[in-house]
Parts: sequence; structure tokens; C-alpha cells
Amino acid sequence: MTTTPRLYRKPVSAFWWLRRRSYLIFVLRELSSVFVAWFVVFLLLLVHAVSSGSEEYQRFLSWSASGWVVALNTIALLFVLLHTVTWFDLTPKAMVVRVRNRPVAPVVIVGLHYLLWGLLTAIVLLVVLR
Repeated sequence: MTTTPRLYRKPVSAFWWLRRRSYLIFVLRELSSVFVAWFVVFLLLLVHAVSSGSEEYQRFLSWSASGWVVALNTIALLFVLLHTVTWFDLTPKAMVVRVRNRPVAPVVIVGLHYLLWGLLTAIVLLVVLR
């Protein structure tokens, strides 16, 4: 009878991701996808309420003004902002842009993403607050 040696596996804590800041940011970014999905569901509920008439829309507004929905949307906004910032910072690693056969500096790619984000935010604010 031959036995094969068992390899030693060091036990890993369930909170291994709390040891380093980069691990924590990674896990929080992955968790943020749940809140992105919540925003999609919330938007679909809003579209449904608007398309169902003013009574349904008023019901949606009163529901969305309840404390727990406001708190959930505030937390979701923070997670979506984290998601956006971390993905913008990762963009130069995932996408190599060349202009005249030379790679564009990562700071330019990230800067253009933030510039476009700011421009689109300004446009949305102008449309909404007008």
C-alpha cells in the first residue's frame, strides 16, 4: 500500500482581505457591484412607476422617501463612486492606447476619464436643475 504525502495548507482566515489596504479596496470594489445592481433595479422601478400613471408615481416617491431607502441609496452612491474611481484608476492597465504608434501616458488616460465624467455630470446637472 502506497501513501501519498498530504500537502500542508496553511489555514486562511475569513477576514484575509482586511490585512492589506489593496485587498480591502479590491473586496469593496467587488461588493460594489451589488449596489450597482440595486441602482438598476431602483431605476427600473422608477420607470415602471412613471409609466403607470401619476398615482403610482406618487406612491413610488413616498416609498423612495422612506428612511431605509434613502439610507440604502446613500450607501449605494458611495459604493458606486468607489467602483467608478477604482475602475478609472485601473483603466490604463486594461487598455493600451497608442497615438502615432506611441503609448499614451496612463495619467492622460485616467485624466481624460475624470474630465469626461465631470463634463457629463455638469451636463446632467444643467438638465436636471434647469
